[in-house]
Amino acid sequence: MASAQVTGSTVDRVRTDGPAGRGGRARDWAEIQERMLVPLYQDVYRRLEVGSATSLLGVGCRSGLALLLAAERGAQVAGVEADGGLRELAAARGLQVAPGGRAEDVARSAHPVPRPAHSLVTVFEQPPVPALVARAAARALPGGQVVVASWGPAERCESAAVLEVARRHAPLGTPDPFAAAGPGALETLLVAAGTHPSGGGRVACPFAYAGLDSAVRGLLSTGLFDRAEEAAGAALVAKELQEALHPFLRPDGSVRMANEFRWSVGTKPRA
Repeated sequence: MASAQVTGSTVDRVRTDGPAGRGGRARDWAEIQERMLVPLYQDVYRRLEVGSATSLLGVGCRSGLALLLAAERGAQVAGVEADGGLRELAAARGLQVAPGGRAEDVARSAHPVPRPAHSLVTVFEQPPVPALVARAAARALPGGQVVVASWGPAERCESAAVLEVARRHAPLGTPDPFAAAGPGALETLLVAAGTHPSGGGRVACPFAYAGLDSAVRGLLSTGLFDRAEEAAGAALVAKELQEALHPFLRPDGSVRMANEFRWSVGTKPRA
């Protein structure tokens, strides 16, 4: 079991910083969790040869690290994101990020991004629900590309045991993080959005944290536990999350979970 000090600090913090008060969650995402997906972003950009000829729109871009990595390769980048705290952090990084980024508003933002269409549109938001992918595809140029990503199969993701805490407490109908993990699932989303699947890949994305406290904070910042917190209470979810992390503790107190993420790209027809 975790020490009383670690348990108390985490549970006390989330008691007042649950989904209803997400200012700290946005910073936790940017400072702790966002870097875990860098191997995914880099693999997509390398395989698709993102560079100075690329106009990239990140749908659900969070605090913008994926956009920064594309900009470093010379791409013109913009994003849409629903969470105001995350948008502020992205703006502090010098990024253009408009309100939006969830299925209901990505194509109807009152503050549109500078370009109406882009050569590459990415959906790294988890899970990639069909309506979000379809609206993202609407922002791609004819002949442009749309990328969707997902967790790999649960048996290839040690974090699946931790995400079980969210599944156990979330209401019926809550999207399953592994819904698009099966064979052909990402391609099915792309076809339904009107694109032609044209490639993809899989990449290791280990989740590594300095300790239990940062692991709990990072995982809660993903949003995957929000509905569970609303249903069962933030403190209970944090306590069970911490317990679920114990098998992944290392002798030095750090936490590490091996995970696989998958991505697929579809090309939008020219006519």
